[in-house]
Amino acid sequence: MTKISSFIDNYFLHFNSAALRDAAFGYKQFVEGGGKMMVTLAGAMSSAEMGKILAEMIRQDKVHAITCTGANLEEDLYNLVAHEFYERIPHYRDLTPKEEEELLARHLNRVTDTCIPEEEAIRRVEGPLVSLWQEATKKKERYLPHEYFYKLLNSETLKEHYQIDPANSWLVEAAKRNLPLFVPGWEDSTCGNIFAAHMIEEDGVDVHCLKSGVEYMATLAKWYTATSEKSKIGFFQIGGGIAGDFPICVVPMLEQDLRRKTPLWRYFCQISDSTTSYGSYSGAVPNEKITWGKLDADSEKHIIESDATIVAPLVFAYILGW
Repeated sequence: MTKISSFIDNYFLHFNSAALRDAAFGYKQFVEGGGKMMVTLAGAMSSAEMGKILAEMIRQDKVHAITCTGANLEEDLYNLVAHEFYERIPHYRDLTPKEEEELLARHLNRVTDTCIPEEEAIRRVEGPLVSLWQEATKKKERYLPHEYFYKLLNSETLKEHYQIDPANSWLVEAAKRNLPLFVPGWEDSTCGNIFAAHMIEEDGVDVHCLKSGVEYMATLAKWYTATSEKSKIGFFQIGGGIAGDFPICVVPMLEQDLRRKTPLWRYFCQISDSTTSYGSYSGAVPNEKITWGKLDADSEKHIIESDATIVAPLVFAYILGW
């Protein structure tokens, strides 16, 4: 049987397929040469079960930091504890508004063709998380949002509810290694909404037990500064939005606002199906980032205009030598 990597080398030779091969080859060479890679997750990559291969990338030291949306943080955990209760709707485009209401009545929250079960996923996670927030409030301790998730997973409180092999959860693997993780805009997530609700209810959850997005940037600045003293740093962006824009801005912040001489990102790749258009960040070509002091003319740059659920596993498989 032909290896995936050999298939890509032999057949992905032109146009968008060649862009995929070039980006994957560049990533592989970058990390094998000692470079450190930041991977960013937008969209619903966790609900697309990207964790199956991303966890292996983490295990094999091909990913050194992750920035993700609050949705991707929590949805990997939801899939871990409620996978058997998920429902797939192959013909979701044909659903009527009435049929959408029927899914709501069954507490099934749809993400494209995949329905997340509220009771078995969200409510199962809510209780243990609230307990951690309440405990931190009582002790006057403060943590970043993902640190509560790491605590929850490393305590194995939810282990009896696991419905997939934890080796297929990127968050479990990240928690084991205390992988640097940054979650800008976490409050724009289901668990962020839950936190706000319990804070409003004044049931022992105080806003001060949670560190802010600005503190995430300060933590990221420390990581980037320390890492760049020893290694080149690359940026592999899946999708657009805050998951990509927040971490890449750490370089101009250090350089222009703190006025510290800072190495720029040396490798950059974005997978996006957002077409280049006026004012679009997600559709901006890599060269635009030069004007913002994020990349320079010598930074390796790639853009793959396609569906990340198809492209990212192929790129990762190539890097892993599969």
